[in-house]
Amino acid sequence: MTEPIDDQPGEDASAQAPAGTSAGTDPLEAVRQERDALSDRLLRTAAEFDNYRKRVERERRERLDTAEADLLGSLLPILDDLERALQAPSGDAEVYRRGVALIQQQMSELLRRRGVTPIEAVGKDFDPRFHQAVMHDESREHREGEVMEELRRGYMLGERLLRASMVKVAKA
Repeated sequence: MTEPIDDQPGEDASAQAPAGTSAGTDPLEAVRQERDALSDRLLRTAAEFDNYRKRVERERRERLDTAEADLLGSLLPILDDLERALQAPSGDAEVYRRGVALIQQQMSELLRRRGVTPIEAVGKDFDPRFHQAVMHDESREHREGEVMEELRRGYMLGERLLRASMVKVAKA
């Protein structure tokens, strides 16, 4: 706690000095030194924060690059199978269809391993958060607002929507 400074003549100079200074040192010089120390500390803290920000950004970019390379590397075997299917001699359509079905299974498995799940739509109530209604049709077999047909499958990544299902919805 500092004591009030009294400007009465004849008082001792040490009584007028700010707390923390000793008699014989210039109080203004002590304040300047403190200011310089605080300024230096502020500059160092700002530099440390800037370095931290740059490091975090660099690490984030590296994680994204690694994830991207990993995903793309997982797609390459599927691309190889598609190229082999295109190079196969034409002839038996059933053999060709089975090959394409195997490639589709590979892709579905890759997506499943990555946490991607298809949205179940047919027979469910229309939900605009997960479904995009592109057609409405009257139906006695389906209740009002029920998804009758899936025109394009939708997918979720965990709890996040990747793509909504395009659906045909029943109306009364």
